[in-house]
Amino acid sequence: MTKLNLSTLFALGLVILLLVALIAPFTFLTIEKPAPVTPVAAPKVVKKAPKKVEQPLHNVRLPDFARIVDVKEKKRQFFAFMRPAINAENNKIRAERARVEQLIAELTLEQPLTDEDQQFINGLLKKYKVSKKYSLLRQLYELELKVDVIPPALVLVQAANESAWGTSRFARIGLNFFGVWCYSKGCGMVPSGRNTGAKHEVAAYKSVAEGVARYFQNINTHHAYSVFRAIRRQLREQSQPLAPEILATGLTAYSERGAEYVLELTEMIRHNRQYFKLDKPSAKSL
Repeated sequence: MTKLNLSTLFALGLVILLLVALIAPFTFLTIEKPAPVTPVAAPKVVKKAPKKVEQPLHNVRLPDFARIVDVKEKKRQFFAFMRPAINAENNKIRAERARVEQLIAELTLEQPLTDEDQQFINGLLKKYKVSKKYSLLRQLYELELKVDVIPPALVLVQAANESAWGTSRFARIGLNFFGVWCYSKGCGMVPSGRNTGAKHEVAAYKSVAEGVARYFQNINTHHAYSVFRAIRRQLREQSQPLAPEILATGLTAYSERGAEYVLELTEMIRHNRQYFKLDKPSAKSL
């Protein structure tokens, strides 16, 4: 009886120990309360303002040169688009020059000039920035230097170079195919990369003819292109045609790239000769 009780008690003790071993770890655990969750606000969606499309400052319908994939077709269309205004401006200048030469001949022969002649001269003096302080004969010789044509091939490649074949912002928005600047506020388009403190703008025009005329006046009057005009006069005196490649050497001041720019123009003239066949004048007409 005593043995049985001891065995029973021993068995019960083992059971109790087993239960304690199983339960004890959970009895003394400290249950941590979860930290309160702070709700995360949904990120604010910032609506981007739609990109403003710059509207043209003219009413001219331009070919969409950027969409013309074929290079030859793009060149053909660009030159065809620019050619009429260039030829028209050269024709105006050619007529002015013919009259200046006639007046020089008359004055050399001591023939009196009419009031109409003097009015014509005064208009050209203002247009081509020739001083009225000079003697009449010198005025006419100064005009003869400045009142002269520019070969269409040279004008065309400059337009192509400066406007990226008619795709530049200044060409599309302001019909400025030659990168000509202006200096009064609101006279044109503000360049995106203009330095702080700079006030120049890229001129805007209402017609292609207006932009072409401004380019011609710039080349024929600005002191930066005096070398160009001197080369042109020398070719005249030697009865040589006004070769665009030769005249291009007088345009180093047109770009900050200088001689590199001139080389680029001459290469463009050489590579695009097939498009200038219609522009090839006789030596007499130039």
